[in-house]
Amino acid sequence: MKLLLAAALLWLADLHPDFYNAARDAGLTQVVPNGGVTSKQFIIETTGSGVAYIDYDNDGLPDLFVVSGPDAPSRMYHNEGGGKFREVTEALGLTRKGWGQGVCAGDFDNDGYTDLFVTYWGQNALYHNVGGRRFEDVTAKLHLTQDRVRYNTGCAFLDYDNDGKLDLFVSNYLKFDFATTPKPGANPYCFYRGMAVNCGPRGLPFDRNLLYHNDGAAFRDVSDESGISKPDGNYSLGVLTGDFNGDGLTDIYVACDQTPSILYINQGSGKFVDEALLRGTALDENGKALSGMGVAAADYSHDGLPSIFRSNFSDELETLYRNRGKGEFEDVSVEAGLGQNTRFVGWGCGFFDFDNDGWPDLLLVNGHAFPEVDRLNIDIHYRERAILYRNDRGHFTDISGQAGEGIAEMHSSRGAAFGDYDNDGAVEVLINNQGEAPSLLRQRTKPANHWVILKLEGVTSNRSAIGARVRVTAGGLVQTAEVRSGGGYLSQSDLRLHFGLGSAKRVEKVEITWPGGGQQVETNLATEGVVPIRQR
Repeated sequence: MKLLLAAALLWLADLHPDFYNAARDAGLTQVVPNGGVTSKQFIIETTGSGVAYIDYDNDGLPDLFVVSGPDAPSRMYHNEGGGKFREVTEALGLTRKGWGQGVCAGDFDNDGYTDLFVTYWGQNALYHNVGGRRFEDVTAKLHLTQDRVRYNTGCAFLDYDNDGKLDLFVSNYLKFDFATTPKPGANPYCFYRGMAVNCGPRGLPFDRNLLYHNDGAAFRDVSDESGISKPDGNYSLGVLTGDFNGDGLTDIYVACDQTPSILYINQGSGKFVDEALLRGTALDENGKALSGMGVAAADYSHDGLPSIFRSNFSDELETLYRNRGKGEFEDVSVEAGLGQNTRFVGWGCGFFDFDNDGWPDLLLVNGHAFPEVDRLNIDIHYRERAILYRNDRGHFTDISGQAGEGIAEMHSSRGAAFGDYDNDGAVEVLINNQGEAPSLLRQRTKPANHWVILKLEGVTSNRSAIGARVRVTAGGLVQTAEVRSGGGYLSQSDLRLHFGLGSAKRVEKVEITWPGGGQQVETNLATEGVVPIRQR
């Protein structure tokens, strides 16, 4: 009887997960400043910032990084084990303050230690990881300083030419200046539902996106020669990389706010062309440009192809573009079950298999851009709950109301990152909240199903294995995933790949396509742990 009861409890835990906010117990208590609390005068106060999982000292336990707004440094928390974290910001030399925006990670010099890139309104920062002991700001040394103040947002390391060295993409939102930007109510672009709010993005000037090539000794701005600086009429936020058309070259998708989103298709020879309109990822199914913020990808339907999810503004649908093959996409938001939550302003998002059944689920964190919206006394609020969708074999079901107090908590959230910080098979979610401490969502009961985490290391490919595509066969189910830098909303999830395996007790086969085209097959792998795989 006891065994039956235990089995029933595990089944219920998988059916209705119980997420709670473990941030305070973990030691994540510092408030993240992001401008005004009850009102915001400028758009820079609304976009918030990202978060990251990064194992900076290679001890096998992912550490946490929280990007901050003004008057405070972005904070690094060392993973002490046992669910506890210790702030080590100052000790690591990460003391810079400013309007932090996004973060991405990758080993740009292939020395075996993961480096960190942080975007700002102002000057970005490339932090070189010195042996896992400290970070050195090498922005100027490696030619990444900018000619003027920019509103840099999302970022990603990628090896777009497959030369084994990580290049760098940075999206730019718009041109912003405190002295010249209009105040709330100054023009028609400074109102929301008849109420004066901060101005933009409409009415504010566009800026262009940036691509830097890693020449070995330094980075070189190739934005113009690569085609990345075109188009230049988009408000760019979240960045997602991936080989979306299966040609072995990394492409770049950018979620854009109130303008068509961008899909830069890698043409080879260092050239990119925006083909979002041609391939079906620029607009919604009605031909409307939405207010894209965050973006994520997964093979959610087990067809071997990466599909794209994008979060949007309130009164808009969340967008799911299903990859029909060769990088041709179709908006399937409604038929996939994502046509109901239109009152939320969505930001951070990501696919993760919370119950380890082998079908990637979807989490979306929310919060309105305008604190003033609470004065309207309507069903749209500045602080909102998260949304958790269960993946029921390719169709998504909203289970937020039965997923625990952590999902139900009200915050104005922005960035979200996903990783298993204690290596127990249950993925946790780190969330950046406006004007509050971060959230750290964790399940009270570990999922019953089996799992594996793959930690890839490139040799002739880049050391971080960013861009590696993986195909896992276990228990009759075939799953695919890709190692990515950046993603979500201005955030960095764990570079290791987590796979839920259902009832399978062994991984029959792992097939890896390394950046540059090398193939590798591993067979008969154990589950319930982290499996390192080094390129041969």
